[in-house]
Amino acid sequence: MKREGRRRPYGVITRGTTNPNRLRRVDNWIVATCGDLLRDATDPLVVDLGYGASPVTAVELRARLAASVRPDVRLVGLEIDPERVAAAEPAADPPGLTFARGGFELAGLRPVLVRALNVLRQYDESAVPGAWQTITAALGPGGMLVEGTCDELGRLGGWLLIDADGPRSLTLAARLATLTTPAELAERLPKALIHRNVPGERVHDLIRALDDAWRAAAGYAPYGPRQRWLHAVQSLKDAGWPLLDRPARWRLGELTVPWSVVAPA
Repeated sequence: MKREGRRRPYGVITRGTTNPNRLRRVDNWIVATCGDLLRDATDPLVVDLGYGASPVTAVELRARLAASVRPDVRLVGLEIDPERVAAAEPAADPPGLTFARGGFELAGLRPVLVRALNVLRQYDESAVPGAWQTITAALGPGGMLVEGTCDELGRLGGWLLIDADGPRSLTLAARLATLTTPAELAERLPKALIHRNVPGERVHDLIRALDDAWRAAAGYAPYGPRQRWLHAVQSLKDAGWPLLDRPARWRLGELTVPWSVVAPA
């Protein structure tokens, strides 16, 4: 009988650059948005896919989930590059935090949650649907994928919440103290949308409407960028944009809309 070999990791090695706290914004959003998913899970397994040349952001995610969601959460950091896996081993803290070689196929794991930040940004747009499908097919029942990108210091970011049926929402996030204009968020859209910020596309309409609302709220600038952002986002809501989050999240520099609002034309 022929012995079946382990499936080869699916994907390519990314640049791997990262920084401590680069993913703090998305991590805090995951705690708030996906916390119940992990609390209800029989096996609270999370995969950090493509953590990079340093395991620091995987370590941080596991610590945040353990402190805020449930202490028995297990996180596996997956990388295609075996040298990165070996380099991460000193940071491992089994069973809560381990590292392994794997790609979009998730190394045969069945996690309830996958975080894949700054991974698909380095692929062609045409590769995105296949990557989503491969990842979501490997998820456990009811599992979710958080996929997107951010800048090098985590000041600007955009990510999608995706399940087996496809994307559900887009979240834009900014460090308001350093935000000059919401148009800057266009540079950090997820790969599926970053080339769609052109006239005639829905995501372009959203970025433009948010930027217009920010300019219209200039009178609130003396009260700080948070007040200006809050009034800008409220203006979007008043104009009929179907926002999924509440002012408590807006105060953090976030904005979440249904995927249908920004899906490519």
